[in-house]
Amino acid sequence: MLAQQRQTAILDLIRRHGGVRVSQLVRQFGVSDMTIRRDLEALAERGLVDKVHGGATIAGPGSTEEPGFDAKSVRQQAEKRRIAARAVELVEPGTAVALSAGTTTAALAALLVDVPGLTVVTNSIPVADVLYRAGRPDQTVVLTGGIRTPSDALAGPVAEAAISSLNVDVLFLGVHGMSPRTGFTTPNLMEAGTDRLLVNAARRLVVLADHTKWETIGIATIAPLEDADILITDAALPAEARALLGERVGELIVVEPVAFP
Repeated sequence: MLAQQRQTAILDLIRRHGGVRVSQLVRQFGVSDMTIRRDLEALAERGLVDKVHGGATIAGPGSTEEPGFDAKSVRQQAEKRRIAARAVELVEPGTAVALSAGTTTAALAALLVDVPGLTVVTNSIPVADVLYRAGRPDQTVVLTGGIRTPSDALAGPVAEAAISSLNVDVLFLGVHGMSPRTGFTTPNLMEAGTDRLLVNAARRLVVLADHTKWETIGIATIAPLEDADILITDAALPAEARALLGERVGELIVVEPVAFP
């Protein structure tokens, strides 16, 4: 296959799935890691894709553009894991917690399997899958049901009916974007309604958002910045953003990303 043909095929995969991993493309096309990276570089130079750690995603996000779960999972991996590691420190054994959909909340779910006696409410298929596979008999997982979205969330009337009858101690909310004008936002209108009900169901709101979410704006607002009791982000967040968020949220926690194998 010629390089141009391969790059066209790669672009088609990225458009259909929202993003790809280098390792996936190496297996699929039977070429070297370096060849795939050159292909992605060529597509990025044409403004067709955004290169991220370990792969590429479709370029140019807008207020309604919603990357798939796999596409988001290759972005800011170290930051998300460090945010999750700090978030799990806020979880007390034997409490009821809620996790919204998102790759950072999925990273948190992998750590929650070590916290005894939890009841976890979620509308995220990946989060529920992580907890289900752990198989802890002392943990209860409540998956809301609903209509599946590109981010592997369950939303819509069924999810909203389930959440409306529940109360939890803390919600860990993943967001698409945050800004002083629009608050915490999502590009999916159905998810916005579900997330608002999760916020209402929780005694405490903890938002998990890496620095790339700053001044990214989705079409629908979930909650104003002031609703966050705690916001956990990473050290790449600009100083001016830290100052503003420090005034608007209950507590701002900034973590240093660390290397993970």
